[in-house]
Amino acid sequence: MRNIMTSALFLAAAFFTTSANALDSSNTPVVVTPLASKTTTASGQPITLPQKNVEVQVSAYQIAPGTTLPVHKHPFPRYAYVEQGTLKVTNVETGVANTYKTGDFIVEMIGQWHQATNIGADPVKLLVIDQVEQGAKNTVLKQ
Repeated sequence: MRNIMTSALFLAAAFFTTSANALDSSNTPVVVTPLASKTTTASGQPITLPQKNVEVQVSAYQIAPGTTLPVHKHPFPRYAYVEQGTLKVTNVETGVANTYKTGDFIVEMIGQWHQATNIGADPVKLLVIDQVEQGAKNTVLKQ
């Protein structure tokens, strides 16, 4: 029985090694580092996706030091990865603020008024992913 278990472990190790190398034709190991796993938005809401004709939109944002974005909200899910800088996001409805820095992942609040300020000395660079109903915009400015 012990020999069967040992053989099974060696076979599994060989399989996984082969699979990893198959992902990269240069035989360089592929390393996957999980960055985030979230089930709620920054304000604690459950993440809900559009119900029809879902479109994924990907954008790069650069926000200059000292810049404050106008008060706005998002009707659909928005995710952002902070590539550089420090961003303070304030929920203007509750007054609660969160600060995000390089390497952080943001699940933005849905349908709540908020604004963001670059509070650092360098530009904030964000990789932003929106999931919207096809053709819709995901930012509504407060009048």
